[in-house]
Amino acid sequence: MAENKGYMQYAMLFGTYLGGYWILKFILFPLGLTIPFLSFLFVGLTLCVPFMGYYYVRMYRNTVCSGSISFLHAWIFTVFMYMFAALLTAVAHYIYFRFIDHGFVINAYESQIDILNKSGVPDIEAYTNMFQETLETVKSLTPIDITMQLVSWNVFCGSLLALLTALFVMRRKKE
Repeated sequence: MAENKGYMQYAMLFGTYLGGYWILKFILFPLGLTIPFLSFLFVGLTLCVPFMGYYYVRMYRNTVCSGSISFLHAWIFTVFMYMFAALLTAVAHYIYFRFIDHGFVINAYESQIDILNKSGVPDIEAYTNMFQETLETVKSLTPIDITMQLVSWNVFCGSLLALLTALFVMRRKKE
């Protein structure tokens, strides 16, 4: 990290941009439960996240680090960037699940399970029973529990994406 001591501010900045993108993308999640196109759009925008992460880390490498960055530096920077994005997004998740949702997501999934049960597909009951048990578990979670689960998931996935991103972004100094 001797390459640049101010990397944390840039990780916060790019994490804020990425977090804003995640918040806007999250708006599509509950809407996508009733409008299939928005669900596909949500998935498509989610698949863009690693490319945005790569873009921000490459921009950091080229502008702040003079075009060279070690694997470890790139990995740590990317992990922090995803962590800050996850923390910002957690605020939106909490606000949504505490004040806006009122059981909408659970009810949407329950209605989809009912549709599956009535579809007449052979042996679907085993799967729908498993989904119903999962929903019962989710119903017992508080908004802060859900938010903490989502933060943990975002940081974990971000750490894994950071490995790949660091591999592609790292560049040795030219002698």
